[in-house]
Amino acid sequence: MRWLAFGTFDVERHPRVAVLIEGLRASGDEVVEVNAPLRLSTAARVAMLRQPWRLPLLAWRLATCWSRLAVAARRERRSTPPDAVLVGYLGHFDVRLARRLFRGTPIALDHLVSAAGTAEDRALAGSGGVKAKLMRWIDRSALRRADVVVIDTLEQGATLPADAAERAVVVPVGAGEVWFEAGAAHEPDLETPHDPGTPLQVIFVGLFTPLHGTATIGEAIAELASDDRIAFTMVGTGQDYERCRELAKPNPRVTWLDWVPGVRLPDLVAGHDVSLGIFGTTDKAQRVVPTKVYQGLAAGCVVVTSDTAPQRAALEGSAVLVPPGDAGALADALRSLADDRDRLAKLKTSGQMYAAERFRPAAVVQQLRRSVDHLEYGHR
Repeated sequence: MRWLAFGTFDVERHPRVAVLIEGLRASGDEVVEVNAPLRLSTAARVAMLRQPWRLPLLAWRLATCWSRLAVAARRERRSTPPDAVLVGYLGHFDVRLARRLFRGTPIALDHLVSAAGTAEDRALAGSGGVKAKLMRWIDRSALRRADVVVIDTLEQGATLPADAAERAVVVPVGAGEVWFEAGAAHEPDLETPHDPGTPLQVIFVGLFTPLHGTATIGEAIAELASDDRIAFTMVGTGQDYERCRELAKPNPRVTWLDWVPGVRLPDLVAGHDVSLGIFGTTDKAQRVVPTKVYQGLAAGCVVVTSDTAPQRAALEGSAVLVPPGDAGALADALRSLADDRDRLAKLKTSGQMYAAERFRPAAVVQQLRRSVDHLEYGHR
């Protein structure tokens, strides 16, 4: 099958698209990328919606990218028409252009994040009001133009309009091969006894949104201030960064990194014992399995994350789960791992093996490939 990966997606900021492309190629499909990155993070897009006078800048940048996409897409269509088009993550507007350019060709929209859900999570809009209605319209409009709607959990599918839910396929986020390679490079030597002077190394990587529950992490860090067996690395900034840092202040064993280049991130995470997932109590936090969970497992870390229905279903005992928003339970889970290094080592190995079987790129795209392949179009 010949795919056209299309849109303004940015694989450096949003690795989900890279995993899908990597998985399709690993499965034997041809993938041609027609990509003009918009170079705007989710946070930047949300900021524009908070400050509507900046929206013309978004429109201008989008139009510039679209002109490049249209030229490249027409060239590919004349050369060898694709069998299917994959519109990458944050493609709410790109799917409109794809539909105009590729009439009669199956289009799969990676609807990993809804506009309405992101706006609510970032405190941009509640369930009512003009902005919330606008976000829902953007979602519905995008979904109508897709033949296959790619989501990551059944719970996310339950939020779709009925007509879109009929076209939905669940594709786990997964992790790129670079994460598995980093994990293999840091694989511990089980013959070497643990040095009791080496603390349990715990890392969190994220945007500090309510979804992540970083206030809970901050409270847990403070609770562990007197336990010198555990050290933390916190990577990223965002909405709840200052609050998290203030809560964690009693603990001196925290390294704060505002930013780490994407190319260095797998090796950095793989050098830690524990990778933290999400601990938020928002509605969105109950529906997702975040990218960092898959990446942490692939990197050979023990993943500690919240005990929610989608994470229980996806992880099947390969991670340590704690109640959402419960800082005490998170602190206890980390103490337990610091206490029992044999358990820590076994969880690292079993988690990475589970991820290698279920969450490698070639594994996660199989349902997507089947769904698109089963579509019957007149051009075939």
